[in-house]
Parts: sequence; structure tokens; C-alpha cells
Amino acid sequence: MKSAGFLEKILGITGEAGETADKFKKIIRDKDGEMSDEDKEAIIKELGDVLWYVASIARYLDTSLSEVAEGNIQKLEDRKARNKLHGEGDNR
Repeated sequence: MKSAGFLEKILGITGEAGETADKFKKIIRDKDGEMSDEDKEAIIKELGDVLWYVASIARYLDTSLSEVAEGNIQKLEDRKARNKLHGEGDNR
């Protein structure tokens, strides 16, 4: 699993997430938080890149996006039922 391709996907997702965050930062810094249609389109394109990397990483882990999503929903529902949505750590 620790192939160069897998590591490239891990680094790629962090880069694309950073590009997405940077677009939001500039909207806040330069436009008083007012998002234009062009801003939305640019962010959607970046989210597409993030999603591509998520799907690629899931394939390396031999799972599907639907399995990832379902597992996350179950995790959050469990936290909500136990009143543990706030706080830190994956295993709260």
C-alpha cells in the first residue's frame, strides 16, 4: 500500500484542500466574505479535485466512497446519541 502512487494521492489531497481553503480565505480577506458566482464555480472545481483524490485513496484502501460515507454517518450518529459531537479525537 505504501507505493509512490498512494503517497502521491495523500499529498495531492492535502494540496487540493489547501487550494480550496485559500479560495475561501481570499473571499474573506479581499471581498468581505461576499462570494461571487465565479468564486463558487472556482471552489466547486477545487472540490472536484479533492473528491477525485478521496476516491483514489479509497481505491488504494480497497473500499468505495459509499462505504466511507456510510461509515462516517454511523460514526456521527453514534456520537450524537452519546452526546459526544463536540470535543477532540477520533474515538470519542
